[in-house]
Amino acid sequence: MQYVRLGKSGLKVSRICMGTMTFGSKEWHQWVMEEEESRPYIERALDLGINFFDTADIYSVGRCEEIVGKALNDFAKREEVVLATKVRFDMNDKPNQGGLSRKHIMEGVENSLRRLGTDYIDLYQIHRWDYQTPIEETLEALHDLVKAGKVLYIGASSMMGYQFAKSLYLADLHGWTRFVSMQNHYNLIVREEEREVIPLCIEEGVGIIPWSPLARGFLVGNRSKSGGGETDRSNSDPLADKRYYQDQDFVIVDRVLELAEKKGVPAAQIALAWVLHQPGISSPIIGATKISHIEDGVASLDVKLSKEECTYLEEPYLPREGSF
Repeated sequence: MQYVRLGKSGLKVSRICMGTMTFGSKEWHQWVMEEEESRPYIERALDLGINFFDTADIYSVGRCEEIVGKALNDFAKREEVVLATKVRFDMNDKPNQGGLSRKHIMEGVENSLRRLGTDYIDLYQIHRWDYQTPIEETLEALHDLVKAGKVLYIGASSMMGYQFAKSLYLADLHGWTRFVSMQNHYNLIVREEEREVIPLCIEEGVGIIPWSPLARGFLVGNRSKSGGGETDRSNSDPLADKRYYQDQDFVIVDRVLELAEKKGVPAAQIALAWVLHQPGISSPIIGATKISHIEDGVASLDVKLSKEECTYLEEPYLPREGSF
């Protein structure tokens, strides 16, 4: 395993981050794995040297955090893992149960700490922008959590470039804790982040931890042009229907498969290797519904792509609207 600093912070994370949205309760989504099925995945990730685990309070409405926290407490020493979670989405339909208000952040972190079974969260991230709460209120609340020792670092996730720039500026202006990471949507078929957000992160020393580097499995060739695909998730994934399935997306997938066959490795390793070769990338977040998905993620670190091979994969790309 390789380890890198998260942006210009002193925090060192594995070059692959273990995403945990697939662990939790089938009541949330049918493709989610329950606790006993999930635990071997977390143990295998640790065995392979992954020290960076990403979850969120909204995943299985808290159940994911419980499973991840219990497994990490059973299989690892707390000081040897970097535990990240997120806050913003509505936990129920009552007032103040979502968003990035001071009230919800302060209550949300206490609930996450309890579910995770820990005294502190290494990386606490805002789960998208909250248009109903002034960003100053959010940033000051996050700063207070850092000063209280409940959170060590703070991070952001998908938002407009101007929004992230404003957040960094206001933190500097008021002497508040700065975001050290950006968790954004970035892969071979969604590259709009290259316009503003990624250059901004590089300029400001912010670590980039892309979500969906395999485009929800699309890049391994498990989707059909007519819709749906080969897995439970691909057949019940309306977000993928909105984000992907353009004609050029399938051209890119064909090139990934072609290069994978040429190099004698799974397509997932090629798609992940491309992300890892891009400027500013700290640690792509991989999800897993098979143990081999974790192993492919780690193996992708050893896949070398030439400049010509990267260009070949990139050529069919066409701009699209949005990237969230």
